[in-house]
Amino acid sequence: MVRKLHGYVPGEQPKVRGLIKLNTNENPAPPSPKVIRAIRSAADERLRRYPDPAARPLCEALAKFHGCKPENIIVGNGSDELLALATRAFAEPRQAGATTRRQIAKQTIQYFTPSYSLYPILADIHGAWRNEVKLPASFELPTNEVLQKSNWNFSAALSYITTPNAPSGRGYATSALAKLCAAQSGVTILDEAYVDFADENALRLPKRFPHVIVSRTFSKAYSLCFQRIGYFVGHPVLIGALDRIRDSYNVNGLGQAAALATLSDIGHYRKQFEHIVQLRTKTTGALEALGFEVLPSQANFIFARPTGITAAEWFQQLRERKILTRWFDAPKVRGWLRITIGTETEMRKFLSATRAIHRANRPA
Repeated sequence: MVRKLHGYVPGEQPKVRGLIKLNTNENPAPPSPKVIRAIRSAADERLRRYPDPAARPLCEALAKFHGCKPENIIVGNGSDELLALATRAFAEPRQAGATTRRQIAKQTIQYFTPSYSLYPILADIHGAWRNEVKLPASFELPTNEVLQKSNWNFSAALSYITTPNAPSGRGYATSALAKLCAAQSGVTILDEAYVDFADENALRLPKRFPHVIVSRTFSKAYSLCFQRIGYFVGHPVLIGALDRIRDSYNVNGLGQAAALATLSDIGHYRKQFEHIVQLRTKTTGALEALGFEVLPSQANFIFARPTGITAAEWFQQLRERKILTRWFDAPKVRGWLRITIGTETEMRKFLSATRAIHRANRPA
């Protein structure tokens, strides 16, 4: 079975001098000075000891930050570890003798496509049934009525919903998500990796629905990709189930110190988020002025379809200019390019290169 699995393909991380890296949705700014000091301070004799096994101080700080209780929080080695734990905890591996809808539902993991490409890999590793439901061409969230006419299974053991969606950047209204969650009977995880750049979030839904979990990360918005810190917010019963199967000491001590310092300096980051959103708006307008189609984004990236050139050609010609973006060679998205919002200088160079490419490829 393992030989047949296809592993997750991460965004490129090339070591090229002068490269403008707009492909992995990282915050273009470093962690706050307060966070850097906290990491340096923690790199002392504590390095020889094990960290807090349950990241309890961080859980308590997150609970205070989100207005819940520590038992509503579990911290992981990035949110990816927690997504993997949820796969193991809430869905059964498929069994040859399963024939009824109820049996199959217990063994089903579902998600929209396109969305985070890790979901099908987790399902395959676990040996569960995969239920992929196509998003419309607009990448908007289908209504319950539309889903009832599709292959969406409201009884699936585990449903992953990326909100805002990736790779499109589409934001999903909390009211629409609430209607979907209300109709679900299995565990539903709202993956909010990019929510710090959105107009609203769904954190109130786990308080309303005991089968709903919200997934968050310190990577995308808080410049801690290197430390790998993610967390879930959900009902204590679900959180307790995940806690029972997590690895011991799964979150490193320096990461815990960095995340705690981040929570104590939120004002610093909120200014960054505002700046990134402003650059997102400015970049969107500049691309639309060239005739490109850009989806409305609620993330720290945009999804754009060029005119006069294919997305693959745009990607390659940017790459030749040392500007790295993300192109997905898959049916529904190969006409689009995903561009992370970088610094002002990086976005200016990106737009300058794109304008030059557009001019060179216009019909004579």
